[in-house]
Amino acid sequence: MRALPILRRRRIKYVTFQGGEPLLHPDIDRLVALASQAGMECGLISNGWFLARHVERLAQAGLKRLLVSIDSPNMREHELNRGLNGLGTRIKAGLAQARAHGISTCASVTVSRLVRYDALPDALAELGFDAVTFSYPRRAPFGSTSLVYDETSKLIDLDTEELLDALRAIVRMKRHYRVLDPSSALSEVERFVRGEEQRVPCIGGKKYFYIDWNLDIWRCEAWPEAMGSVFELDRIPDETQPCNACMMACYRHASVLMHGAIAVADALQAFRRGDIQAAVGALRQQGVLYSIWSLSRETLPRQMLGSKARIAAAPATQANSGG
Repeated sequence: MRALPILRRRRIKYVTFQGGEPLLHPDIDRLVALASQAGMECGLISNGWFLARHVERLAQAGLKRLLVSIDSPNMREHELNRGLNGLGTRIKAGLAQARAHGISTCASVTVSRLVRYDALPDALAELGFDAVTFSYPRRAPFGSTSLVYDETSKLIDLDTEELLDALRAIVRMKRHYRVLDPSSALSEVERFVRGEEQRVPCIGGKKYFYIDWNLDIWRCEAWPEAMGSVFELDRIPDETQPCNACMMACYRHASVLMHGAIAVADALQAFRRGDIQAAVGALRQQGVLYSIWSLSRETLPRQMLGSKARIAAAPATQANSGG
């Protein structure tokens, strides 16, 4: 709460509360309200168990988007994987209330051996989701204290061909269901999986930050060390070192859509200062034209650029300055 003015000074416009399960936090409604009052658009990622209990208060607090983790289109299979009998019924009831309050609803699906992509659209529509976004199994170690699942899980230990098949299935799914993963980001992930050069560097640490449960700022969860405390954010410089070391969905999606716009804004600022060389340099960065082209072909609203829950017990946040 004390960090909100600092985040605003850093021009943070979007905040996503995640966990573990953020609805277990006793002050989650107040956190959303205060962030909303500070001028930030709030999202939240949940497993859905306590949705019905919180949705009305969250709507009053200003929540704009809700993501719920889904592991399988088969709700019985999903419930077994989560260890929560009756979870599907609770999700459906909570989503109905959320939509009644005008909150956007999105399924957050991690690519795994439980996912059957051809069955997802009907299952998600039946539950009451507006859209779906996918996260991809990590091929980079965690730096932050966020890992809450078994790295050796056979559900996510996909080989290269399995991952490529999953990405192709997601592309096919985009033809007849609202998938928020940008096509260009999916292509970037495919290049990553193949070991090929990616076109757009990550904007993590500059326009997108991760705040962990210790209130430390990270470039991303996979980065090897924290940038510092959130209370030092006024003095923490942007992380400008190019990085394509992972395929984390939230950073990959945001980077593809924002990189070109950031370069144009930086070029305009440099031009106004009379620094023509810096302006030209900003526009000549790798991937600028690809990013602008990618943005032009996507129609998804910016406020839906959310991602998966990653840390346990107390809510962490992903903070996005929105370009």
